[in-house]
Amino acid sequence: MQQLLKQAQKMQEQLAAAQAELAAAEVTGSAGGGLVTATLTGGGELTSLTIDPKAVDPDDVETLQDLIVAAVRDAHRAVGELAADKMGPVTGGMGGLGDSLGGLGLPGL
Repeated sequence: MQQLLKQAQKMQEQLAAAQAELAAAEVTGSAGGGLVTATLTGGGELTSLTIDPKAVDPDDVETLQDLIVAAVRDAHRAVGELAADKMGPVTGGMGGLGDSLGGLGLPGL
């Protein structure tokens, strides 16, 4: 039992470190061949949106709106991939262990 608790504590520390690294990261998504780019934190917060002047057509606002949505979605997808890369090594190897530890009330498990 002591060994199991040590493993759980180590896993919790690794998970906290991975979460902190993820929160500090930024990813960028783009649309329209780079006409619109969106930057998100690893936590999913939009921090920057860049629109190339070539994408601005007063007669076609809908296309610009679509490009913005697509860029934000692309950045959000990148956040998901980054999260999987950072968290996967910590949570992926648990097998059934993660389920049994989740009931112990340990944060992040």
